[in-house]
Amino acid sequence: ISDASRIDAELARGQMNQIDLGRVLAALVQVHYTAAEGPAVEARHARLIFRSDEDNYIVDGIEGRLVQVFQNLISNAQSFTPPAGEISLSARRDRNDIVVRVDDQGPGIPVDSLSSIFERFYSERPDGETFGRHSGLGLSISRQIVEAHGGVIHAENLYGDQGKCRGARFIVRLPASRT
Repeated sequence: ISDASRIDAELARGQMNQIDLGRVLAALVQVHYTAAEGPAVEARHARLIFRSDEDNYIVDGIEGRLVQVFQNLISNAQSFTPPAGEISLSARRDRNDIVVRVDDQGPGIPVDSLSSIFERFYSERPDGETFGRHSGLGLSISRQIVEAHGGVIHAENLYGDQGKCRGARFIVRLPASRT
């Protein structure tokens, strides 16, 4: 909670630097695999895959805070994706923006909650997860950070054959660096 209240002030006075999101995302995947080594751990975690179509994903920002956004999205995807499932992290350029997607293979987001999941203290957790483990602040803080970087974040459900929900997708759109 204290982190949420400090973010506005920190982002307002923080030094923006050029950040290579491709490098940051690849490092997050590497950290995920280093932390998930060993058959016992791998059996409990979904596989994390990073895909990109180029290597020039430079944005202006505060690296630690952008890392926080993507760590949160990956962590959320991990908690909803079955152990044998896959989480897809992808980056692409769309004109003057860098677009990062995090797709999971969980149950999706209740349709009536899609607009409220970014509100403070909102929490939609998987069945069987211990109460009180999540504050309901992660997505709210992520939105705050993304918007302070001039970007937008939103969520949608992924649908397969016959309209069956096959997971959730979080999309972060940040302006590409102009220099």
